[in-house]
Amino acid sequence: MKIIQKYFKNLSPLQIDRFSGLSEIYQYWNSRINVISRKDIEHLYTRHVLHSLAIAKVVSFPEGADVLDVGTGGGFPGIPLAIIFPHTNFFLIDGTGKKIKVVNEVKNALELDNVEAAHLRAEDLKLRFNFIVSRAVTTLPEFYQLVKKNFTKPYKPNQREGIYYLKGGDISAELAGFKGKSKEIHISDFFTEPYFDTKKVIFIPSR
Repeated sequence: MKIIQKYFKNLSPLQIDRFSGLSEIYQYWNSRINVISRKDIEHLYTRHVLHSLAIAKVVSFPEGADVLDVGTGGGFPGIPLAIIFPHTNFFLIDGTGKKIKVVNEVKNALELDNVEAAHLRAEDLKLRFNFIVSRAVTTLPEFYQLVKKNFTKPYKPNQREGIYYLKGGDISAELAGFKGKSKEIHISDFFTEPYFDTKKVIFIPSR
């Protein structure tokens, strides 16, 4: 939890309580439904919570905006972002029902009224959103084709609407098809832990 406060110094008491509660909740549910590897559960706050919050260092989701988290797994990046942005609406989907069960248990335990979760594949989702987030579900070209139908219209460029995608390594080949529209932000620019040395937030505008 200290690592979250290291980089987010203006958390409210409620946000601190919610972030602090994540460890116990995930330890409990991960022992029953494996959504985080046993190796990684020891590094929950760095590798999952803080990694998710890299998106919050790149964009500030406005009040009332709708954010879709595709392939959320156990709730990343959606749950940490929902704690940071309590007045933004988050819709978390995953194709595995037991993972969504964990997401709903976490949501209920933390009383996150700005979160909805559903057992759905992106291909079957017809709702529209201002922003779409995800953590390395597939290649970026494939991901874009899956979700481009889910952006709201009209597009408001002042809100920097689009995809915020967490990915690592060399992805220049994946970005080649976006004709310079994408932006690659190195997470190591704002988080100094070695884990983030090769990790990035990729922004692709919705239009």
